[in-house]
Amino acid sequence: MCGVVGIYSEREDLTPHLLYYSLYALQHRGQESAGIAVWRKGIKLHRGMGLVHEVFNRNVLNEFRGNAGIGHVRYSTTGSSTFENSQPMLVRSREGEIAIAHNGNLVNSFELRKEMEMDGRVFHSESDTEVIAQLLGKYLLHFDVLESFRRVTRELVGSFSITMLLNDMLIAYRDPYGIKPLCIGELDSGYIIASESAAIDTVGGKFLRDVMPGELIAIRNGEIESHILFKNSYRANCVFEYIYFARPDSIIDGRYVYDVRLKIGKRLAREHPADADIVSPVPDSGITFAIGYSHESGIDFAESLIKNRYVGRTFIMPAQELRENSVRLKLNAVRSNVAGRKIILVDDSIVRGTTSRRIVDMLRKAGAKEVHMRIGSPPIIAPCYFGIDMATREELIAAFKSIEGVRFMINADTLGYLSLEGLIESVGLKENELCLACLTDLYPVSIPGEKCVQHQSSLVEF
Repeated sequence: MCGVVGIYSEREDLTPHLLYYSLYALQHRGQESAGIAVWRKGIKLHRGMGLVHEVFNRNVLNEFRGNAGIGHVRYSTTGSSTFENSQPMLVRSREGEIAIAHNGNLVNSFELRKEMEMDGRVFHSESDTEVIAQLLGKYLLHFDVLESFRRVTRELVGSFSITMLLNDMLIAYRDPYGIKPLCIGELDSGYIIASESAAIDTVGGKFLRDVMPGELIAIRNGEIESHILFKNSYRANCVFEYIYFARPDSIIDGRYVYDVRLKIGKRLAREHPADADIVSPVPDSGITFAIGYSHESGIDFAESLIKNRYVGRTFIMPAQELRENSVRLKLNAVRSNVAGRKIILVDDSIVRGTTSRRIVDMLRKAGAKEVHMRIGSPPIIAPCYFGIDMATREELIAAFKSIEGVRFMINADTLGYLSLEGLIESVGLKENELCLACLTDLYPVSIPGEKCVQHQSSLVEF
């Protein structure tokens, strides 16, 4: 999924620190690497493996000066977790320097890379982000920025929200389907563009609006321009942002994530009631769902699990064995709340099922009388090609098992998933404004071997 940020500040000394704190606010979107790039008579770049505070310190940040900069936290989907694939990526062309940070995933990056390698272009990473940068560099030799982005967009298949430095120009661009989030805010000294509004809040900015699908924003010397390059007859905002990925205090495409999750919890209580003593979340992603469920059902909210907050998110870790080992480090049962009680355990989703099984077993070992699992999303039955690490159907427990089969595998007494209708209603967007592919097996763009949503895209170019 990754997190991106771009900042223009009239104060050169503030820019790197604003980038740092913005990335800190987006740390939940990626924990493998972090980096920033700043323009000052050339692009200066620093990136590394690890969390934001591990990659940067005061001495590093004090070496940076510049009015415009971009930043990135990475969660790998295309390309392995190595320094070479960390971002921002820097590409030098005859038109100058391009530093790019990308949230999303390209379906056709391999084919595009092969074509450009045949033309003599040399790649230094496995990342699809470098494919975008090289492709853009090719078109900038012959066209202006807007036309170059139009031509790049026609060739890319997948999702991409981008912040970029083209020499001293800060650019942000969101793909015409709007799959990945991007928003813009105002600072006392300039502007900020980020994956989530929480990053704007963190640096004291004022949230202005979401970047529209197909919109390019360019900032140079404090002057901001907006250009709609494409308009589409339908959108495909990632529904998983509302279910799991975004911070609950963020605004995504006009919807407060917290409010959406509260509605999901209330709807879940109406769809799947249960006789229980307490409603309890799997922290942290299940908390707001569980609060909504408790409000609607009238059953007391109580914590049955405590999270070690110095351990990162298990879902975001790239290797399954790491996810499994980290569950014991991450969660521990509150025996006084669990022993002898019937528990409604609320979580955001079940992907592979192994983590859910370990959590249910943990509660039973702590003395739970019954465990009723409630999930704030429909069953995940199809892989995501747009930036979430669930790449094969074989990994998805619900792809080949019935709800009863999943219940048996996770060792719960009962299992209830939110309905698709309930999810769409809770988000408050129309069905043709959401990417629901992981839940419906119908994709918003044409992917070889997969089924596409049965409505015709009318991509209009401006």
